[in-house]
Order: sequence, then structure tokens, then C-alpha cells
Amino acid sequence: MSDRRMLKGAALAALLALGATGAQAQTLRSTDIHPDGYPTVEAVKHMGKLLEERSKGKIKINVFHSAQLGQEKDTIEQTRFGVIDMNRINMAPFNNLIPATNIPSLPFIFRSVAHMRKVMDGPIGDSILAEFEKHGLVGLAFYDSGARSFYNSKQPINTPADMKGMKIRVQQSDMFISLVSALGANATPMNFGEVYSGLQTKLIDGAENNWPSYESTKHFEVAKFYSQTEHSLSPEVLVMSKKTFDKFSADEQKMIKAAAKESVAKMRELWDAREKASEAKVRAGGAQVNTVEKQPFIDAMKPVYEKFVKDQAMKDLVAKIQAEK
Repeated sequence: MSDRRMLKGAALAALLALGATGAQAQTLRSTDIHPDGYPTVEAVKHMGKLLEERSKGKIKINVFHSAQLGQEKDTIEQTRFGVIDMNRINMAPFNNLIPATNIPSLPFIFRSVAHMRKVMDGPIGDSILAEFEKHGLVGLAFYDSGARSFYNSKQPINTPADMKGMKIRVQQSDMFISLVSALGANATPMNFGEVYSGLQTKLIDGAENNWPSYESTKHFEVAKFYSQTEHSLSPEVLVMSKKTFDKFSADEQKMIKAAAKESVAKMRELWDAREKASEAKVRAGGAQVNTVEKQPFIDAMKPVYEKFVKDQAMKDLVAKIQAEK
């Protein structure tokens, strides 16, 4: 009996020690599907450095890159339950869960990168981040995901008419399917890893993405016409599990939020450099790049807005973003 008591006492002491250690120092597990060195991965590491300095070593971040903890859809649930502490994630997987996230994902909602950054860094962005809290998540900051444009193996795209009947690969996203369909092309949902062979075997005619993706996947070798429609400037979001966040003191919570916001500048600095390098590579590799007159493409998006901007609150948010100078 006394042995049992001793064991219980030892276990309790170990638990108390563990609790004390938890209070003294916590290493947050953060996940990202991108590889090591990618701008979003490096930005969260930068946030970790800021936190470690400011908390005097009490708060650290360990970034699990390259989808080590799973694909984006799987990691959302784990983050909501507190199994994963932090998550850098694309906006699309949140569209069904958090209606407000549909708005920054709308085609041509942003006039330029500068416009997107101003909106997402300001009160409008903060109001969208606040929506995550109802779903067990704390929205910390928005990162860039680049400007997505169309590329194909047939011809330059100058007007929506040039896309008529083209088979264009899209993400598994209702909005992207609607976007491509509204331009007269045939939207073909396909896993990202299958796009190169799809283009090579003419299963699809084209796809759409940003400069770094077009370059790093070597898609420019099999689809050399890159037309700068810049139809999507949808940002990505850095979130934290509310369960984890609530364990910190009010001062520590402020520190975490501030470090996340400061990491945005680091991400953008790395992203801008990466985009320029990727564009230079594909041009040198023989890609034919053209700019487009965007208005005809914007005009074609009316059915997309009618489908996805469902209520007055969403309409007001669209109007606010468009009014931002």
C-alpha cells in the first residue's frame, strides 16, 4: 500500500513538475505544407525568434514544414483541437467553415498587391481574423500567396474568348471551378502533383498559379504561354489553436499577436525576391509572357460574385474592400 502511495506521489510530483515546466517554457508546434526555406516557413521561424527573445526563452516555435504533420485539410481539425498549436494555411480550405474567408478569395477583389496588403493589414483584415475565434482558432496574420495567372500550351490568352473550350486545371474549390467556367473554359479539378503530366499528355491545356509555382514545378516547360490575368491575390492565413492561446497570460497573448504581425514583413520581403527570381527563370527558359486588359475578365465574374457573395454582411465587406484606396 505504501509502495502504491509512493508511486502515486511520484506520478503526481512528475505531473506537477511537467505543469511547472509547461508554464515556464512552451515550444509551439507549427505546421506548413511548404518546404524548408519557403517564405511562409521562414516567416514563422522569424516569429519564433522574436518570441524566444521577448519571452526570455519561455515561448519557442518548432516549424514542421513539408507537410510532416499532414495535408492542409487534415491539419485544420488538429489545430482546432489543440493537437497542433499553429498552422499556416491557404484560405480555400476555410471557405466552407468561415464564410468571411470567401471574400479575399474572390477573383479580382483586389486591384493590386499593394491594395491587397493595405486591406489585409488594416481593420478589414482584422475583422476577418476575428471570425476564426468562433471555430476554435485565433487568426494571427495574413501572408501573401502571390498573384495567380493562367498559363497553357496552346496560345497567349488576351481576352476571355481565347479561353473558350480550354481544359484548365483548378484546385478542388467551388469558387475556382466557377471562375474558370465563367470565362468559357472547362474547369478540371486535379491534384497539384498531377498537373505536369496532365499538361504533357494534353489531358489538360493549362492551369493557373503564381510565378514560383509555375517555375518550381517546371510547368513552363510544357505550357509556355503565361498570361498575366492576376485574377486571384487571395492571401494565406496564420492561425493558432484557441486551446493553446488561452493557456497564455494576457501579456503573452499580446506578445504572440505582435510577433505574428511583425513576421508578415519578413514573409513579404522573401516572397517578393522569390517571385522576381522565378519570373526571370521562366522567361530565360523560353516562356512567352503577356499582360492582359483585365476589364473583360472582371466583367465576366458577375455570376461568381452572385453565387458566393450571399448575404448583406458579405456584400458590405466587398464594398468596403473595393472602396479602400
